[in-house]
Amino acid sequence: MKFNIQKTQLQKNLRDALRRAGYFSISDRKSGQLSYVKRLSKTQHYPRFHLYFTEDQDSYTFNLHLDQKKPSYAGQHAHSGEYDEPLVKEEAERIQSII
Repeated sequence: MKFNIQKTQLQKNLRDALRRAGYFSISDRKSGQLSYVKRLSKTQHYPRFHLYFTEDQDSYTFNLHLDQKKPSYAGQHAHSGEYDEPLVKEEAERIQSII
C-alpha cells in the first residue's frame, strides 16, 4: 500500500517519527537500501510490517506491506507479502496519525 506524507507534517526527523510508531531500520545487505520494519511478535521476526520509502523535495512516499514469512529460497526476494489487505490499510492510517 502506497501513501504520502508531506515533510511539513513531521514533528521530528523521519527516523524518530517511525521509531515512535514502533518501527526500526534495517538495511538490505546486497543493495544497501534502508527500510523499516515493525514486528508483530516479540519473539519472532515474522510476521512483520515492512516499510520502504522514497524522498522528494517536499514529501516521502511510503510503500507498506505485511511480510508473513521470510523468502522461501536462498537468494530470492519473493515473499508472502500482503499489500492491500485491511490490516495493512489500518497500519498505514496508524502511521500517518502518529507521524
